[in-house]
Amino acid sequence: MNDYPIHVGSMLFTLVDPNPGHEKEYNRWYERDHFYAGCMIGPWMFAGSRWVAPRALKNMRITDGSGEVSQAGDGSFLAVYWVLDGHDEEHWQWASDQVHWLYTNERGFAERTHRHTILADVAWAAYRDDDPVPLELALDHGYAGIGVVAMDRADGVSEDELHAFLRDKAMPEMMAGSPVAIGSTWKPRQRDEITSNSPMNLGSDTGSEARTLQIFFSDEKPDGCWDSFQSYVDAVNGSGLANVCWAGPFYKTVVGTDTYIDQL
Repeated sequence: MNDYPIHVGSMLFTLVDPNPGHEKEYNRWYERDHFYAGCMIGPWMFAGSRWVAPRALKNMRITDGSGEVSQAGDGSFLAVYWVLDGHDEEHWQWASDQVHWLYTNERGFAERTHRHTILADVAWAAYRDDDPVPLELALDHGYAGIGVVAMDRADGVSEDELHAFLRDKAMPEMMAGSPVAIGSTWKPRQRDEITSNSPMNLGSDTGSEARTLQIFFSDEKPDGCWDSFQSYVDAVNGSGLANVCWAGPFYKTVVGTDTYIDQL
């Protein structure tokens, strides 16, 4: 079987800060309760992972200052989840109902601030290797880190034109011979009735229809290859096709521990 029937259709991307003084409490609540009760036990969600940006990584972020994604220092914990293609709406409706049930039953956590929580649909993925780890397995593979890049197309530039440049030129040049194994490309959804009905503020907006979001998966911690990301951002900005509004590296969390919470 060469074409496996499990394909990611959409994702939840949620970038959050615990309020000062509540870092350990938040980490344990999210990891030991909400990661599962709010997400993973839901129908058609088949993978999830958590990532963290200590202060040293926040200092490496690239931003145009617009604040549409988040300010440079905002967002310590990032959780990413895959939902099975063709069953996206069933899951998101369940998730909306579930989060209200959890809050009604005192299973929420007030001492946190959402910086940028959105839904996004997959567009495509590019790979460094000829026989790669597929995107569907990326959250379970154990990559050491990720790099997130958000960009907005320039006026008059089509999505196809931008994506062709990214897929055929900018990404291969950045990924060749590097620790970056996967580059996934996503179309953020505009907030709808389901996402707007959240019991908490979800943070900054999804951006306009011109927004493209990318997540790159790295075999090594991304601070060691962040120069490649800087060159990638320069190539995108220099193309005249898009402007990178935000980019930042994250480590994989060490599940079951409070590693990094004293470095946020």
